[in-house]
Order: sequence, then C-alpha cells, then structure tokens
Amino acid sequence: MLDFAITLKLDMQPDRAVALTHQAEAAGFSYGWVFDSHVLWMDPYPILTLMAANTQRMRLGTCVTNPAVRDPTVTASALATLNLVSGGRMDLGIGRGDSSRRVLGKKPTTLAQMERTILDIRQLAAGQAIDYEGERVQMPWAVNGASPSLPVWVAGYGPKALALAGRVADGVILQFADPHLINWCKGFVRKGAEEAGRDPNSIQIMAAAPVWVSDDPARAREQVRWFPALVSNHVVDLISRYDPAELPENLIAYVRNREGYDYRHHAKVGSSNAQFVSDEVTDRFCIVGSVAEHKRRLRELIDVGVTQFNIYLMSGDEEQTLEIYGREIVPAFARNEPTL
Repeated sequence: MLDFAITLKLDMQPDRAVALTHQAEAAGFSYGWVFDSHVLWMDPYPILTLMAANTQRMRLGTCVTNPAVRDPTVTASALATLNLVSGGRMDLGIGRGDSSRRVLGKKPTTLAQMERTILDIRQLAAGQAIDYEGERVQMPWAVNGASPSLPVWVAGYGPKALALAGRVADGVILQFADPHLINWCKGFVRKGAEEAGRDPNSIQIMAAAPVWVSDDPARAREQVRWFPALVSNHVVDLISRYDPAELPENLIAYVRNREGYDYRHHAKVGSSNAQFVSDEVTDRFCIVGSVAEHKRRLRELIDVGVTQFNIYLMSGDEEQTLEIYGREIVPAFARNEPTL
C-alpha cells in the first residue's frame, strides 16, 4: 500500500493553503509538506503552524529545508515547537539547498555539513544535548512523549547523497515518478544503510512529482512540464560532480539542450525554463493522463518499493486534483495510518 502526500508552494494566501491541507486530509492524504524557499515564497513555519492547528491526523514538514539558510538550532526549535503544537506530527525534510540558496547567490552546502545538521537537529528536537560550535546546547522543553524521535527525510540524487540517506535518514525524497530511476537510486540508499548496519527495508521511499488528470495529454503535459526543468538544476549539479558515465543516461541526457534557468520563475506553470523539456521526459518524471493511467503508474512505483507518493500540488486547479484523487485513486491504494 501507499501513503499519499501533498506539497504546497507558498505563493498562495495562507487561508487557501490551510483549506487545501484540510481537503487533502479529508481525502485520505496522510502527509502535508511545504517548500522552504523563503525569498521566492512565504516562510514555511507560520504556514505549518496553521496547517497543524487545522488538521488532526496528517504528518507535516518541510520538503525541503537546508542546513544553511537557518541555523540548525533555529530549525530544531521550530520543529520541536510544532511537535508540541501538533501532538508529535512533524517531520524534517532536508537537502543541500537549491532555490533558497541560489536565489541569494550562494551554492548548496556540502554533504558533510548536511549530515552533521541532521544529527544535531534530530538530537535537539528530542531534548538531547549536543556540542555545537564549542558550546553544550540543549532544549529540555522539547521532550514530547507523543513524538520521541523526529523523522528525517533526505532529498538527493547522487550516489553520495543517497548513501548518506541510507546511513542516517528515516526516508529518502526522490523528485521524479520514473520507476527505473527510483530503482537506481534505491541501490545507493541500500548500500549506505547496509554499511551503517541498518536494515535497508526500514527506510521509506518517497516519489515526489506533480500530476494532472486528463484525457488531453497535450494540455496535461503543459501543466507539469515545469517540473523536469526544476529537477534539471540538480541534474546539472550532479554532472559537475560526477563522471557522466557513472550516472543513468535517462537522467542526464535531457539537460544537454538546457540553456539556463531563471529562479524567478521556479516551479511555475508555463515558465520559459521548461522549453527544453520533451514530452517523453515529462511523461516519465510526472504522472499525467486518465485515472486508469495514474493507477497504473502508481502500481509501478509500488513495485519498485515506493512507500509515499507526494503530489507537488502547484500545477493549477489544485482543488479538483485533490477531489479526483480522493474519489478515484487514494481509496485504491492508501494506508489507514502514516508509515512513520
């Protein structure tokens, strides 16, 4: 079976973000995530507070934050506070940093910094003491019996980031709905887990992508074509750090005609950023088509070990997408309770 999730881009009014979250919970979705790119869109933590106050069951979190935009002690404090507000329903989604760093003219952080940050946030949010920049730091008020441990999800594409997820994370965030690429990624997650003495099967696998339900494939693709363009930023970064021969051809080939990327139009339907993205790549990375096609694609994801399907709910007509999924798709796959 499968957990269903939504991710919101916070360029909407707060009351609409809350309404969409409430609608998703009523439709059987068990996770609600928000992007964290504080310059491009609203800050996530006030919205997460509203989401927590207006839901009862959904787990909530950042998809994703990073180690550098906020001091790790600030992130730990925010999530620990929200754990108290929500009754222990918070998760940390974290990566090296993309739009929230690059829009400031800064590069993503290192994997070593991300790993240290994950361990520090996890301990602080559980009320445990850490050594932080030469000081002993603790938030004893953060102890919360409803959530003794903060689940951590790591976003990554490259072998080293994926192995890191296997070492330390509860789940891995994979931003595409391509079962072949997900299977490739899983191999590195498994290797990292095994080397750390962990059970690889205990690590949850999230596939995150936009969807569009329609019998008109041309229109459907135009609603979601922005997403492979978003992913291309990470692919270009991968190519700069790895020998392309080490990477799947069906991941890297599509960026060869990419001319650039304007973060002012990040995750925007109809953006010129997406002009280089082909129909074939759009179909692989996203889920478009009839209800039957969505079900078929979801079964493929389950077959390669995906445990959570996270809809990037930002392609237009979000209420209708939730209504269709809640009526036609979620009941056929959803778990009764979130995995984590």
